[in-house]
Amino acid sequence: MTERERFIQALKCQPVSGRVPHFELVFFLTMEVLGKVHPEHRSYHQWKQMSLPEKKLHIDDISNLYIDIARKYNHSAIFVHHSPNDFNAICEILESIREKTGSEFFLMMHGDPTFPMPDGASMLDFTAQLYEEPERMHDVAAKRLNTHVDIAAKLLARGRRLLDGFALCADYCFNTGPFFAGQLFDDFIGPYLKDVITHYREMGFYTIKHTDGNIMPILDQLVSCGPDALHSLDPQGGVDLAEVKKRYGGKICLIGNVNCGLLQTGSHDECVADIRRSLSAGMDGYGYIFSTSNCVYTGMPLERYELMHKTWLEEGVYAHETNAAAEYHE
Repeated sequence: MTERERFIQALKCQPVSGRVPHFELVFFLTMEVLGKVHPEHRSYHQWKQMSLPEKKLHIDDISNLYIDIARKYNHSAIFVHHSPNDFNAICEILESIREKTGSEFFLMMHGDPTFPMPDGASMLDFTAQLYEEPERMHDVAAKRLNTHVDIAAKLLARGRRLLDGFALCADYCFNTGPFFAGQLFDDFIGPYLKDVITHYREMGFYTIKHTDGNIMPILDQLVSCGPDALHSLDPQGGVDLAEVKKRYGGKICLIGNVNCGLLQTGSHDECVADIRRSLSAGMDGYGYIFSTSNCVYTGMPLERYELMHKTWLEEGVYAHETNAAAEYHE
């Protein structure tokens, strides 16, 4: 099986041989690893002024960067960013990856129309609008939904093999609990999240719902919307992977849970213990994809991610597979 096929097996909560699939929603440390700036950190102010050969060189470089990181760290999937912010360029990046790798990797991109939790500067105004102008906010939510469905249809028209799924990357929660809680979730998030997942599924796309923070008060509501997987299962937000697995194991794939805070500031032994905890809880009964509880962000020590990767290579192997760790390469 290819890594893409194994990733899909995990999304379906079906048995997977060998190592538990692994990927990172974002891997920002590309300068340290490859000597290349991550696509999301590049300036594209002159993109429209570039000649066609210049654009093709950029697209080729970006696709090679995604592939090189995925192969170096044995990722089963690649998340392609909206950088540059040009639909045709993103399609060409996806096509370039497919041309170079075939069906080796599961390819995804962002596709979440739902309202994210507002930042501090806009939180008061946004909250007031939800309560004082609900009809207008529903109109905004519906337009966002239609825009994302239209984009998915355009991607599908470029070729069914272009993309496998969407990561729905709107955050709903603080570490202490949801911003969109209870009725607020049911009114302004749930209907649109469920609709976009249904539309994507009808087009043949898988969906991974991402939100950081404490999702436990809205866990049932999130699962009822029907995504194929939940990411990031944030332990810093009090999310217990074993508890989520107990409640929904076999019904929805779970992704993540390795504590980013510990990878940043914890001791070597604390990191190894947390990595092992995530593997033990997640791999039980399949339906798990190994990753950090957020992403490999700028500032995370590379040696800590490589410790996590090495531990996964050696220990993240289903019991009937005994020789996978021998494939580790520096």
